[in-house]
Amino acid sequence: MAHSMTAFSRQDSDTAAGSLQIELRSVNQRYLEPHFRLPEALRDLEPMFREALRNRLARGKVECTLRFEPTGNEAALSVDRRRLAALATALGEVRESVPEATMPDALSLLDHPGVLDRRGPDMAAVKQEALALFQAALDDLVAGRAREGEKLAALIRERLIAVNAQVAEVHRLMPHILERQRVQLLERMEAIRAELEPQRLEAELVLLAQKADVDEELDRLTTHVAEVARQLGQPGPVGRRLDFLMQELNREANTLSSKSVVAATTRCAVELKVLIEQMREQIQNIE
Repeated sequence: MAHSMTAFSRQDSDTAAGSLQIELRSVNQRYLEPHFRLPEALRDLEPMFREALRNRLARGKVECTLRFEPTGNEAALSVDRRRLAALATALGEVRESVPEATMPDALSLLDHPGVLDRRGPDMAAVKQEALALFQAALDDLVAGRAREGEKLAALIRERLIAVNAQVAEVHRLMPHILERQRVQLLERMEAIRAELEPQRLEAELVLLAQKADVDEELDRLTTHVAEVARQLGQPGPVGRRLDFLMQELNREANTLSSKSVVAATTRCAVELKVLIEQMREQIQNIE
């Protein structure tokens, strides 16, 4: 099943510690290329996020943005009274020993290590919530890439039908092509009969016949179309195989064009190249 490399997912969660929001955006890229924007307090989640992406995705540029808004504007504050009493006792001893020493004010006492307890959110719990939220966003992203991939596959299948129609048209034109080839051979033979030896003349006729023979190109076009259709139904990443098959289809269309001896064949070859290019553009977005 073909998956697109283009998708978006956003997930939100309200926890006891605050609100979490995560966004995942993916676009086409030759390899898997993740980028992360995380709060500093949650920065150590990046390796786990990166590993999860690597396990689920093969290609694409993926941008991950995580936001965390703690509940309330300030962390809860409380004074450790025992610590403050011990500090006051120590300051009293300093005052007795060094009367001229300047004593600290209240704010300075609060800045002393251990006196003021700044109780922020439980970051361990927040990290667990963020991991679960990321997993939900990743599941949604993969599902979105699958849905988009189905749409791309449907567009490609439509063009495969059109390619087969052009191949069938060339087959239908074959009697006309062969007749035109026979006329050209006769005209060429009359033009060069007096100039060439019999052996050289025979070689020229064989060369002209080979040049107009397009059966092999038509067979390969049919084979490549069938393989593209098969790859679209295969599990796992198929984008690179499909891109290679587009190159092969284009090569056969070019050869068909170069061998054309009637205008109708040339038109079919041009239409084939247009269809192949349209498929190639869609395949650039397939994982």
